[in-house]
Amino acid sequence: MMEIERVQTGVRVEKRLLKVLKALAEMKDVSLGDLLEGIVLHAMEGKAPFSKETLGQISELRKIYGLSLRADDSHKLKEKR
Repeated sequence: MMEIERVQTGVRVEKRLLKVLKALAEMKDVSLGDLLEGIVLHAMEGKAPFSKETLGQISELRKIYGLSLRADDSHKLKEKR
């Protein structure tokens, strides 16, 4: 195991996306922070962060929480006022 230092951060995330991420973290028995670190580290190396099985679980969670946003939407989001 590699020893690291973690810091507390305050980030704003789309509400339904956060619900899906929290539920996925719970399903995988990891913290939300650990899940996000894994996703980002995989993305930085151009690797897919999820197996086919996990993608299926994510698809179900997206339906449950009404998350219709896609990757193409990521640069077109505007916060509701």
